[in-house]
Amino acid sequence: MTLLLLGPPERGQVWGQVFEEAGEAMVFGEDAVDDPAAIVHLACWNPPDDLGRYPNLKTVISTGAGVDQMPPLPEGVALVRTLAPSVDEMVRDWVLMASLMLYRDMPRYLAQAAEGEWLAHPPQRASAGRVGILGLGRIGRAVGEVMASLGFEVAGWSRSGAPVPGIEVYGQDELEPFLARTDLLICLLPLTGQTRGLLSASLFGMLPRGAALIHAGRGAQLDMEAMRAALDDGHLRAAMLDVTEPEPLPQDHWAWRDPRVIVTPHIGGQTDAEEGAGHALAVIRASREGHDLPGLVDQNNGY
Repeated sequence: MTLLLLGPPERGQVWGQVFEEAGEAMVFGEDAVDDPAAIVHLACWNPPDDLGRYPNLKTVISTGAGVDQMPPLPEGVALVRTLAPSVDEMVRDWVLMASLMLYRDMPRYLAQAAEGEWLAHPPQRASAGRVGILGLGRIGRAVGEVMASLGFEVAGWSRSGAPVPGIEVYGQDELEPFLARTDLLICLLPLTGQTRGLLSASLFGMLPRGAALIHAGRGAQLDMEAMRAALDDGHLRAAMLDVTEPEPLPQDHWAWRDPRVIVTPHIGGQTDAEEGAGHALAVIRASREGHDLPGLVDQNNGY
């Protein structure tokens, strides 16, 4: 079983060393493929247009945690997303940072600092904060655990509504009551047909006035103009975004200059090359032994 890796040369160098030490076959770049029939696994962010070139392809591994960039795959080809603990931890930490910044009104203080203004505002206690997490996958659960440990009142919303220890869970049909009790909304959802454009005017209208938004899901889930209108009418007081639509956000975009909004350039989590290679090896070995593939994606649901 040979794996074909597409991506930057730096990743290829790390993966090549990991695969060599593991005794597994790997080629880097399509130009290095001598026998397309030998390619059984493909690791990439964006696959080549003609996957039919590889008649024995079994698995496409997304080299990141997301798979929304992937086109429909040929019948019989499994889609896997990379599972990397360090990514979960990095995104969790970014969300925690953003949560504390918004909870302690940092956008207002940064705007004051830019004007040289020394003015204190009454702080809030964490025990009075109501956090709502959209998406209760591995990262959402980790965020909920750490926020609850700090004293926040934590709830989460997921399509399944499956229970999560320590978190009040709302199901698919309970979005409105979930939002009504949420002062700090954190989006960690995957991008699917159902979540595209979810962060809209109607959703913001279900939040209590003065709520804040933290967005670390996918850019296409957020209607930026609806967010701007919600900020202007006071329904939202602030937002912190690590994902936008488009990416990169144009230099002249209004969000860069709005003191109520803090934007970071999709740096919440980045897959470590060695961890990614290790996950790919686990996928190859599971496939060879007939076991469940780690990170297998339901292509109908998109996650």
